[in-house]
Amino acid sequence: MNHNQASLNSSSAKLKMIVSMVIFGSIGFFSERSNLQSVELVFVRCMCATLFLSTCWVLTGKYKEEKWSKKDIFQTLVCGVFLVLNWVFLFKAFEQTSVTVAISIYHLAPVFVLLLGAILYKEKLTLISVMSLGICFIGTLLVSGINAGTSMSDLLSSGVVWGLLAAFFYAFTTLAGKGIRELSPYATTFLQTLVGIFMLIPLVSFHSFSELSSINWIVVATTGIIHTGIVYLLFFDSLRFLSSNVISVLVFLDPAVAILLDTLLTGFRPDILQSVGIVLIFGGMGLTMMKTKKKPDYSYREGESVK
Repeated sequence: MNHNQASLNSSSAKLKMIVSMVIFGSIGFFSERSNLQSVELVFVRCMCATLFLSTCWVLTGKYKEEKWSKKDIFQTLVCGVFLVLNWVFLFKAFEQTSVTVAISIYHLAPVFVLLLGAILYKEKLTLISVMSLGICFIGTLLVSGINAGTSMSDLLSSGVVWGLLAAFFYAFTTLAGKGIRELSPYATTFLQTLVGIFMLIPLVSFHSFSELSSINWIVVATTGIIHTGIVYLLFFDSLRFLSSNVISVLVFLDPAVAILLDTLLTGFRPDILQSVGIVLIFGGMGLTMMKTKKKPDYSYREGESVK
């Protein structure tokens, strides 16, 4: 591949990544208008992603090139469980708190990856890593409004716990998925969303779908097809042409768009302490990007799960 072609591929990949992150940044706004609870909305998302991406998988002929291994299949299925739980908890957080608060806490995931990596893989935390953990912890307390007088019931109903659980399971998804080597993104996604269908179908209240208005159905279809299917395609198609550093920067577009929409369209206004907390969380996340090159690379790569 010559230099001009490589440059063109890189520019195209950046555009695809930017579009996918901007689209995903609006998912909280859409989920609040779907009139569905988290389990039902994630079920629709899994259904749409499975049908849409498996169709693309077959039409592109990529299914003929798959190299199946028991290890990859097992890891993909485990990732699928973590990914679905991540989605359910994220939408549950959207139900009980503002998109800004939920998305800020949810994007602690890279920090949790760092912490879990130290626990599970016995990696030594650097001074910068410890500082980032401390800064993000303080930021989370400020964003959530937790104080000495906060009761357990208040905490559970605030959406903070659900946002933290979503971030934890996203971190588990990233760590479990980094060992998948042979399966293509299509096969990986197909297996993961298929797991979601079987996990959730016993829990889905199908009666809730009969109560949706035409507007609700448009929102639900958008969340399933565009926020999941199309975003997956754009995201996975861009990964192979981008460096981890570029990806790490571009993923910040997701929370930026989410907070912007929450402020402009829903009228949410964080108070001073929450604003400081948001700055601290994303500042702490920025510090995690300053890891040395000798550290394992936990950035997204082809074959891993997207949001």
